[in-house]
Amino acid sequence: MQYELIIESTPTEVQIALLNDKRLQELHREKRNSSFAVGDIHLGKVKKIMPGLNAVFIDVGYEKDAFLHYLDLGPQFGSLASFTKKVLNGSQKDSRLDQFQIEPDIDKMGKIAQVLNGQQLVLVQIAKEPISTKGPRITSELSLAGRYIVLIPFAEKVSVSQKIKNAEERDRLKKILQGIKPKHFGIIVRTVAEGKSVNEVEADLKDLMQKWDGLFEALKVVQPSKKILGELDRTSAILRDILNAKFSNIQVDEESLFEEVKSYLINIAPEKKDILKLYKGKLPIFEHFGIEKQIKGSFGKTVPMKTGAYLIIEHTEAMHVIDVNSGHRAKSDNTQELNALEVNMDAAVEVARQLRLRDMGGIIVVDFIDMGSAENRAALYQKVKDEMKSDRARHQVLPPTKFGLVQITRQRVRPEMNIETLEKCPACKGSGEVSSTVLLSDEVENNLRFVIKEQNEKAIELHTNPYLAAYFTKGLYSKRIQWFLKYKKWIKVIPVNSYNIVEYRFFTPDQEEIKL
Repeated sequence: MQYELIIESTPTEVQIALLNDKRLQELHREKRNSSFAVGDIHLGKVKKIMPGLNAVFIDVGYEKDAFLHYLDLGPQFGSLASFTKKVLNGSQKDSRLDQFQIEPDIDKMGKIAQVLNGQQLVLVQIAKEPISTKGPRITSELSLAGRYIVLIPFAEKVSVSQKIKNAEERDRLKKILQGIKPKHFGIIVRTVAEGKSVNEVEADLKDLMQKWDGLFEALKVVQPSKKILGELDRTSAILRDILNAKFSNIQVDEESLFEEVKSYLINIAPEKKDILKLYKGKLPIFEHFGIEKQIKGSFGKTVPMKTGAYLIIEHTEAMHVIDVNSGHRAKSDNTQELNALEVNMDAAVEVARQLRLRDMGGIIVVDFIDMGSAENRAALYQKVKDEMKSDRARHQVLPPTKFGLVQITRQRVRPEMNIETLEKCPACKGSGEVSSTVLLSDEVENNLRFVIKEQNEKAIELHTNPYLAAYFTKGLYSKRIQWFLKYKKWIKVIPVNSYNIVEYRFFTPDQEEIKL
């Protein structure tokens, strides 16, 4: 399997598509200058204590106060609160914790009012971005994520990812980190650290300690409710978390973003810098790589599969429901049970992909086709679990019920990805009627005449919907031939799938739009 990362940049956001063998697996959208991304650390201010919820609302600068539950304080909250207070009053002179007095762990069954009071300032980290009408969900159990390790202040334990199965390798990594970690800092060793040298792991730890030093310096001067330390942008975070030897291509369509990604690649994986390329094609980058088409085909209510079966995806306030339908996919030489098993196995692959693609979280109920065989139900359950293994979000899969329902819970940390695949016709405004093609053709030709005669453009490209492009270019005596005979200029007609049925624009060969 080969992985590719395609990055499309606009003035307001960056879209990141992860492809696996040319098939879209994940789609991320990051608004530029986002102030409330998962991993950001803020100096929050307690606004309202809710004893009944055993939680508190904290002002982090968002329009809605952030929610902090007692269980999200973390056992070392006493140490964090003490450190924060000492830094703010100037008595903590060093960012390192060698001489810092660690406080006892807080009571697991304690009450929020016992550890927090009104107007108190506290360091918090965004755990879930603002979703719908809710503010951010936060935690005060701080962690700094690197390429190979996660650094946890005020802790001591070194733990290794359970996905590293080799016992010798686990012991090796644990011994390395126990020998080099600073005092009063805990460490979680990430899966990608497997097989890495001491120097690589130590360099990652050094980078994270520099981040902690930066947090210390910022905390001394920051105003309440402001961000102190920002997480990596989504592009760099994805590279940090998933970049591996299977990556064969990273394409970026903006030069400044290209330089940022290049700099980060050189830092974390210099051997991979050559797979990064700056896209300079005329078509939008998502159009060129066929991603736009995959997006439109993957985000509708009905999701077709190659076999002819399809999924129906419904979203409710409480949960997401996915229905598996066989459609016309039924082999005449198979029994009903075997047909159901084959459809369900294919659907398991697509369901796992859809959860990642849409970043669906919470409770998901999948209604697979009923199967009578307990052995087949067990095989389906195993298939769903296997397909979900590559999902980086925390999740749990329950065995199928006797009605064929599979229940999945999946961590939700960001708003669900939602892309409208149905839209009101821009020409008819929902009336069901549009101008005739003849009239539209006259409109295009009138504007073309104006561009040639009045604006004196030397070379012109016409970008339009493929259907309209075909109308202008097909046939022995096509409209384009007529334009050539009339204006003595060859008009290059470029079909663009993302344009609506009557949309068209004129461009120069340098891709500068010609304003009418």
